[in-house]
Amino acid sequence: MARLTELKSRLRKGQVYRREDLNKWSNAVDRHLDKLLEEGFLEKLAQGLYYVPKTSVFGNVPPDENVLIRGFLKDDRFLLVSPNSYNSLGFGTTQLYNIKVVYNCKRHGKFKLGNREFEFQRKYDFPSKLTQEFLLVDLANNLEELAEDREELLSKLLHKASQLPSQKVKNAVTKYGTIKTKKLFRTVLK
Repeated sequence: MARLTELKSRLRKGQVYRREDLNKWSNAVDRHLDKLLEEGFLEKLAQGLYYVPKTSVFGNVPPDENVLIRGFLKDDRFLLVSPNSYNSLGFGTTQLYNIKVVYNCKRHGKFKLGNREFEFQRKYDFPSKLTQEFLLVDLANNLEELAEDREELLSKLLHKASQLPSQKVKNAVTKYGTIKTKKLFRTVLK
């Protein structure tokens, strides 16, 4: 019982833990995990991934997406993107997408973590944060997957690219663009 109490004292609300992280504080990890899950002290998010819930007046609060993904990947190098992010470019897009894409260097595929689903895409180069230039390139890369009018969106995309600093756009296209995207931007970046 003392080891379980010590384990509980090490775990912080709002944090995500992998089973292997708990080995250093427990001599019977599986038994302790079962007990903590039974008590509601922990929530299971996926195989080997657990969350110490924060509570509010409305009940348990789900983990922050960045904390969740960091715990799942065991890595800080990822970029969380949604097709809804393209709305920040001011193109008047109206579709709402219920998908979160995680660019990362480790995992590929769709994973359900807790009650949220993420599409992990393995990429070897992506920025540490979203920029307008990256969003333009990413939008061009994913144009075929969007429900918007492609011709209209492409026209707005190329117009926007011509208004941004050309060197920043050129760098983003070079680093993050597919071959098709690089061809699209050739006319704007002469």
